[in-house]
Amino acid sequence: AAAAELQGKYQKLAQEYSKLRAQNQVLKKGVVDEQANSASLKEQLKMKDQSLRKLQQEMDSLTFRNQQLAKRVELLQDELALSEARGKKNKKSVESSSQLSQEQKSVFNEDLQKKIEENERLHILFFEADEQHKRLEAELRSRLEVLETDAAQHQAVVDSLTKKYTETIEKLQNDKAKLEIKSQTLEREAKDCRLRTEECQQQLKNLQAALGSRLEESLCIINEKVPFNDTRSARYNALNVPLHNRRNQLKLRDLAGQALAFVQELVTALLNFHTYTEQKVQIFPIDSATDTISPLNQKFSQYLHENASYVRPLEEGMLHLFESITEDTVTVLETTVKLKAFSEHLASYLGFLRKILPYQLKSLEEECESSLCTAALRARNMELHRDMKRLTAVFEKLHTYVSLLALPSTRPEGLLRTNYNFVFTNIAASLHGFHNILKDISKHYSQKATLEQDVPTATQKLITTNDCILSSVAALTNGTGKMASFFSNNLDHFTTSLSYGPKGGAEFISPLSAECMLQYKKKAAAYMKSLKKPCADSVPYEEALANRRVLLSSTESREGLAQQVQQSLEKIAKLEQEKEHWMLEAQLAKIKLEKENQKLKNSLSGHLTDTIQEHSVWPNIAEQKKETTEKSLREPIKSTSLVSIQSAKHKCCLIKYLLCQAPDVESREDLIKTHYMARIAELTSHLQLADSKSVHFHAECRALAKRLSLAEKSKESLTEELKLASQNITRLQASKLFCNDELMTTKRSYEDQLSMMSDHLCSMNETLTKQREEIDTLKMASK
Repeated sequence: AAAAELQGKYQKLAQEYSKLRAQNQVLKKGVVDEQANSASLKEQLKMKDQSLRKLQQEMDSLTFRNQQLAKRVELLQDELALSEARGKKNKKSVESSSQLSQEQKSVFNEDLQKKIEENERLHILFFEADEQHKRLEAELRSRLEVLETDAAQHQAVVDSLTKKYTETIEKLQNDKAKLEIKSQTLEREAKDCRLRTEECQQQLKNLQAALGSRLEESLCIINEKVPFNDTRSARYNALNVPLHNRRNQLKLRDLAGQALAFVQELVTALLNFHTYTEQKVQIFPIDSATDTISPLNQKFSQYLHENASYVRPLEEGMLHLFESITEDTVTVLETTVKLKAFSEHLASYLGFLRKILPYQLKSLEEECESSLCTAALRARNMELHRDMKRLTAVFEKLHTYVSLLALPSTRPEGLLRTNYNFVFTNIAASLHGFHNILKDISKHYSQKATLEQDVPTATQKLITTNDCILSSVAALTNGTGKMASFFSNNLDHFTTSLSYGPKGGAEFISPLSAECMLQYKKKAAAYMKSLKKPCADSVPYEEALANRRVLLSSTESREGLAQQVQQSLEKIAKLEQEKEHWMLEAQLAKIKLEKENQKLKNSLSGHLTDTIQEHSVWPNIAEQKKETTEKSLREPIKSTSLVSIQSAKHKCCLIKYLLCQAPDVESREDLIKTHYMARIAELTSHLQLADSKSVHFHAECRALAKRLSLAEKSKESLTEELKLASQNITRLQASKLFCNDELMTTKRSYEDQLSMMSDHLCSMNETLTKQREEIDTLKMASK
């Protein structure tokens, strides 16, 4: 192949050399002809010089002759004067002499007239000859200069061509030497190729034998082990997890974060723009504070008041899209489901713009019709009229292309991967158009604001509102400019990063397959993470199951214990309060008891009065004790059963019997005190037992509820796994038939590969023969 290229170069150089040689001959002929023309022109110039010299000589002779004739005329005039003087003396002689003088005068006059005419004619001829000589001299000099420049240029061309020809000759000689060296190297390579072909033929035979044996082994393994090859089918290959590109995901998340910041700036600017436009409609041309505005502007301001419900969702949709792009996911257009929601929010905002557009245009027209509107202000309003139409059209374009980008996550056949670059470039162009329109709006609004300041009814509120609108439009312009440059700079990254798929496959078949792929990726990541963890000491399976059941049904779980601790702390606080309360009650009872004892000691009445006082005092004490016991036992009595109530009644009867049997006051007090102390201890023990049982039952109920929820979750997971297993069984039954066909195709492909290898060896032999022929031709050419 190299020899053929060198031979082609050699032929091209030879053709160029022949062309240049022919051109050189033509140029030489042209130079010779020009030299001959210049020589002839020089001779003509010499001839003209000679004729000019002759004419000058004739002119000199004529001037000399004219001078002679002039002298003769003077002499004749002198003679005429003398003759006239003589004639006065002698009339007769005068008459005779006058006749003679008249005749002579006429002769002289005729001769003089002829000489004058001849002199004029000679002057005219001399002047014409002089002018013609000057003209010819100038033409010949200019032509001589042109010819000299042409001759110099031709000489330079001839010199350059001769130099070029010498260089080409030297180059061709060098190329010839190189070709000779290359032909020798090619001969050596041909010998090596012959040896290699023999080795390749031997290796081919060995490979055919080895491949035949390996083919049989692989076919056996495929028939026994491999159910089907999923990479051959695009439907199954779409479920394979592609290679994870962490750097790409981080870059996409960074870009999504920047886009979120730009969208937030855009949303705040749009909110300000619509809000301040609403204020402007309320102020100009009619102030709503002093007069009623038109129904059109009222409706327009009402619609503008609803702008936040359409603009805010854009930021929320972009935020959800940013949150969906994480380091662990595979971000392509088929998996970005949140882009559909953002497209819907953009569609709702576009509907809002379409709804307010006719009102905005009519409001501008109504402002133009008002008496305050000047011609310049009317022109600015009409420019804004056109700009608002263009703004809505740009948003329609953006919504169209964003909805196209959202199609792969719902209907992948709606947008092919080959059209991704086209859609992204159009989005970038639309953003640049959006930026240009906003620049025009900012320019026209600033001009309009300056004109509105000159209106006699302009207020400070109108001026500040116009300034706010201009600042919001400037923020919109800056935000869209940043967004357009950002999108244009990262256009290639968007096109490449959002269009990769599984290995060996062109794309994802459907959004469902992309979702399944993400689930498989999570499972694979969890599996790899579990492999990286150090293996703990193994526990027997039965013991692990028992421990799991104990753990699930344990009443001493962390949450239960925390709740028990919280409840016990609350109870301790309540008991502390009750303790302080009962200590105060005990002190009051002691004071009352001391007073009653003093009354009993100081009494002078008899046994009847003592008994009466006893009957009168002790019921009061009993009532106080009963009140204290009722206060302390309110909560336990609520939780006790009917049996405990009956036992309490029996004990009250027993107390009454003991009071009747006890003769002494102190002994009766001790009996009542001991009885109530025992009763209080018994009730506190019952209360603590009931509390512990209630806590135990609550924990048991919580554990049972947990076990029930876990059982329901496991039931749902088992049903889903059962469904998946049934689906897998049906798929495997269908893929079994498909695998048999694929095995046959693989067998045929192996056979085709073997035949192709044999054809390749034959082609190699043919190329070697062609190289030999080319080497021979190069040798002949070099000779």
